[in-house]
Amino acid sequence: MATNHTDLEDLDELLTEAVADRSLMLDELAVGELVALMNDRDATIPAAVRRALPTITAAIEETSERMRRGGRLIYVGAGTSGRLGVLDASEVPPTFGTDQGVVVGLIAGGPVAIMSAVEAAEDSAEAGAVDVAALDVGPDDTVVGIASSGRTPYVLGALRYAAERGALTVGISCNLNTPVSAAARHGIEVAVGPEVVTGSTRLAAGTATKMILNMFSTITMIRMGKTYRTLMVDVKATNAKLVRRAIRIVTLATGVGEDRAERALDAADWNAKVAIAMLASGLDAEQARAALDAADGFLGRIVDRPAGEEAR
Repeated sequence: MATNHTDLEDLDELLTEAVADRSLMLDELAVGELVALMNDRDATIPAAVRRALPTITAAIEETSERMRRGGRLIYVGAGTSGRLGVLDASEVPPTFGTDQGVVVGLIAGGPVAIMSAVEAAEDSAEAGAVDVAALDVGPDDTVVGIASSGRTPYVLGALRYAAERGALTVGISCNLNTPVSAAARHGIEVAVGPEVVTGSTRLAAGTATKMILNMFSTITMIRMGKTYRTLMVDVKATNAKLVRRAIRIVTLATGVGEDRAERALDAADWNAKVAIAMLASGLDAEQARAALDAADGFLGRIVDRPAGEEAR
């Protein structure tokens, strides 16, 4: 593919493409030196993310409001950014007991791009719009465009289409004053600076992005009643480890022994939240489910309410 000088000059303007140290010879360093270098570099990332916390907070607050009305959280990205969105989306259902379509990850080039690079796919704004259109986005949905450079056409196309449909739009980038931010209601810009390997945004930029996505998915789920205290009470017990985790969650929430916790889980079809509600309130499984429905799924409204007070 031909590249003109203007393209190269544009790269020079990006913080993520800057050279940290032109005299540094990575290939001449010992492994221990490289490990220390990368660890020192990574230690600067949380501070960069912290500077963006006010914007992150506002975006999550609006996203949570929409999700409580039945909306979805949709990540859109290309390359590493797209893979991080798909990863975060795929981990929400088993952790928080959501349906598969509640948090969605779209990547330029489709599912094959998760394992194999489909580099040219990110250059089509139309493809981004088409992929978001296929989800029939609307005003209750949030579309989060992820692009370290802040200018990926696929992501820009997705955000612009989503905005036209009335969806909340959020842009995450690792440069300043980016087109992605301009196309979004909330532009989250985390200036992580040059990469250890120049331009390899799977490193510092990828780490910063993962930190932000952790906040998005976790906090929106908390705001939807998917946790009780610090416990993931909507976890799906789909393998041996998660079965053990469900038992432990019930024991931690109620103080009962493992045997009693397991009996309650059996009666609750291995729904930890229902089992906790049963043990804490003396309800049977059907009554506990009804009480949780009345409490919009917030376990604390049942377990922690004053005696005799009805769940809101």
